[in-house]
Amino acid sequence: MAVESATSVYYFTKESMMQHLVHQFKYKRNKEIGSYLGELMGWALLESKRFTSVDALIPLPLYKSKERLRGYNQSMLLCEGIAKVLRKPVLPDIVERTEETESQTKKNRIERWENMQGKFKLRDASTIQGLHVLLVDDVITTGATLEACGREILRAKNVRLSVGTLCFSLG
Repeated sequence: MAVESATSVYYFTKESMMQHLVHQFKYKRNKEIGSYLGELMGWALLESKRFTSVDALIPLPLYKSKERLRGYNQSMLLCEGIAKVLRKPVLPDIVERTEETESQTKKNRIERWENMQGKFKLRDASTIQGLHVLLVDDVITTGATLEACGREILRAKNVRLSVGTLCFSLG
């Protein structure tokens, strides 16, 4: 998989302030925190100068039932905040998650990768053809989920892919 640029803005550790903030917007329905953290991501992306050619943002999709249960997609909240700063469109329906997957949190690196294979489907390749897109997620650990989704995005003709996450964690 060819990724043009990638970044994580913060480091995620257990019991850290970032863990608390992510938990608040991911599981406690505090959407304002998600949008605000997205704005902070946007400013970091702008400052880095490696993402100036990005044309559009794609939130990592949740499976439909999980999104209904949660009430929103946390990656979409981040995209909305980033979009305010970068002034780029958010394309939420380009890729869909085709199956519900088990939580990745208790899986090792290989199990995470196997759990995500074939779980995404590119819905409308023509919309992103020739664009530089930024795939956005909240936390990256092994990269298995982003890799599986990114591979599907790269099926579109002449698309350039970059990846941005709020945080990275070593496990």
